[in-house]
Amino acid sequence: MKVIIEADGGSRGNPGVAGSGTVLFDATHTTILRRLAYIVGTATNNVAEYHALLNGLTAARELGATEVDVLMDSKLVVEQMSGRWKIKHPDMKELALTCRDIASGFASITYTWIPRKQNARADELANKAMDALAQGAQPGFLDLGGDSHPEPATKKDDCAGDQHATAPKTWNGATTDATRFLLLRHGQTPMSAARQYSGLSDPSLSELGRYQAERAAQYLTSRGGIDVIVSSPLKRCQETASAAAQALGMSDIRTLDDLREMDFGQWDGLTFSQAHESDPELHQQWLADPKVAPPGGESLVQAHRRIKRVREELQREYGEATILVVSHVTPIKSILRQALDASAGMFHRMHLDLASLSIAEFYSDGPTCVRLVNDTSYLR
Repeated sequence: MKVIIEADGGSRGNPGVAGSGTVLFDATHTTILRRLAYIVGTATNNVAEYHALLNGLTAARELGATEVDVLMDSKLVVEQMSGRWKIKHPDMKELALTCRDIASGFASITYTWIPRKQNARADELANKAMDALAQGAQPGFLDLGGDSHPEPATKKDDCAGDQHATAPKTWNGATTDATRFLLLRHGQTPMSAARQYSGLSDPSLSELGRYQAERAAQYLTSRGGIDVIVSSPLKRCQETASAAAQALGMSDIRTLDDLREMDFGQWDGLTFSQAHESDPELHQQWLADPKVAPPGGESLVQAHRRIKRVREELQREYGEATILVVSHVTPIKSILRQALDASAGMFHRMHLDLASLSIAEFYSDGPTCVRLVNDTSYLR
């Protein structure tokens, strides 16, 4: 007997009011066998996702399933349960071990990531559970009355995602979900403290930089919903990304060379004044013309093309997902410039603090949106 599981979890506050929803279908994905809304209590979004999965696997076992296909919009859970990503968060690890124990009893099981709009049924149940908890209900399964009995999937259910897809989802006219980039600049290094150009030079974080990375990581944990972490290969970003991964319970950091800082060539290690004094005319040309490169270095135009290429590759690969990008001033400004469709002049007109967070969204059907620039509220 084959069972298809749609599962979703949510948290309002992360950690905060948490609930999960699970829908079980027959092998044709047309008849609903069971609907489960579970009040988790106070937990993170990822823990709620695991509860949704656990409840689905338990119900599938009770139904006598031998084959199970799990569909979830949490890339984190899908990758971890598929064995491609490690699990460090203790609460998630305990739930995952229980899920794997149950899963081992099936003849076959698959885990597949689906876009959020295709998981509307489970999401609705998770929200019912969170609503109930907010109104004073205790943790446990929510009584759905007759809703939990087997029934055909109605036309309304079959089109749950399409109903949202046929009308604009946001004010910008997009009809798809975004690839959301959380753009985190690395923490302080001795070179940034000295206000030196730091391109391909590779200093580690300072003590303050490590503190900034930890504070940013705590804030990202409270936000939740991150599907993947990508980082520049340079130490200051790798150390900042590691702090975030540890706090989020994510073991894998994808390193992308094209997320490195702009190459300042012979100016690397110099202050603004020192670079200007070394060649006032060239330095002034560099500030005025994005096609001009520092001696032995890279122009803003060259850097922008490189970063645009890697942003497009990430969008194609991950689609509707939230990607934490840990990088430097120039790459982050480049992605914001792409989202704003702005001129190269913005590179010298925008300030980004150390360990600051910006957010840009790119939709597959064209629209873009910048939702946040240079947030450092979590550092205060």
